[in-house]
Order: sequence, then C-alpha cells, then structure tokens
Amino acid sequence: MFIYEKKLQYPVKIAKPNPKLASIIISQYGGPDGELGASLRYLSQRYSMPFDEQKGLLTDVGTEELGHLEMIGALVHQLTRNLKDSQIENSSFAPYFVDHTAGVYPTAASGFPWNAASIAVKGDPIADLTEDLAAEQKARVTYDNILRLSDDPDVNNVIKFLREREVVHFQRFGEAIQLLREKLNQKNVYYMNPAIDM
Repeated sequence: MFIYEKKLQYPVKIAKPNPKLASIIISQYGGPDGELGASLRYLSQRYSMPFDEQKGLLTDVGTEELGHLEMIGALVHQLTRNLKDSQIENSSFAPYFVDHTAGVYPTAASGFPWNAASIAVKGDPIADLTEDLAAEQKARVTYDNILRLSDDPDVNNVIKFLREREVVHFQRFGEAIQLLREKLNQKNVYYMNPAIDM
C-alpha cells in the first residue's frame, strides 16, 4: 500500500523561468532513462523476486522513483510557468510548446514520447537486478549531463540530490544481487543456478 505525503522529497523552488533548461530536464520525466520508466520497472520486477528482501527493495526504490518523477515534474512546471511568447519562440522549448503548451508530458529531450519498451522486466532475478544496476548508472549519467548544461543553482541543487539517490540505489541493487546469489546457491531454491555454477 502506498501512502502519499503532500510534500516533495527535496524542495523545488525555481526563481527564474528557463524553457530551454526545461526542454532538457524533461528527459528525466519521460526519457528512456527517466524516473517514470524506473518506477514502473522496479514495481513490475518485484513480483518475480523469490525473496522478500529483494521484493521489499524494489517496492521501496520504485516508490521513491515515483517521488522523483514528481520532483522532475515540479522542475519542468516551475521552469515554464508564466512564459512570455518571446521566451518560447527563442528557445528549444518551442516544438514541445506546440504539442503540449506548458503541460508536463512524459517525453525525452529528443522529442520521443515515453514508451514502455524502455523498461526491462525479464522475470529472472539476476537479469532484472543487473538491469537495475545499469538503469541507475544511465540515470546518473543523464543527471551529470544536465548539470553540465545548467547554470541555475536552484535547479542544480535538485539535480544533485536526485543524482545522489541514483548512486545510493546502485549500491543497494549491488547488495541485493550479492544476497540473492548467496540464497540462490542454497539447496532447494533452483535445481541449477547458472550465475553461480559457471
């Protein structure tokens, strides 16, 4: 069961609108390595985990990623509110504006809308947790790229917080794989575990 707290995990308070920056940050809302895909990936993968520790971890991280999705949405909204026509016309935000005005829509910075094909759910615990390690690293790289392109301290503080959470999630998934490997090597879990027996 999910309990919704009416506050962001980290405060988002953007002083200056910046549609160009919004058109980049939107990728972490609906891009291939964004928070929407991460939350759905983990919340879907948890069903095929054989042990409660991994199920709990995927539920916890998947739920936290929903909170990160909300933070990215708040960033995009605050960066694009009360824009003047000239700010839209002279920015890379114009094509997005034509389709979505200033609504927060799940899309990549490249313009491709979110697609479930960007999430991986294999049903094998080792495969899924290994995918999760890669997903967290790809999200971290995306946040690194945003930080390279942003000079707004209000934005950067939020992005740095989110980047730090990707590192923590990567570490937690690594621990989960180690624990899983130990348990899969016990009797009566799998007849054969290729990840261990190779």
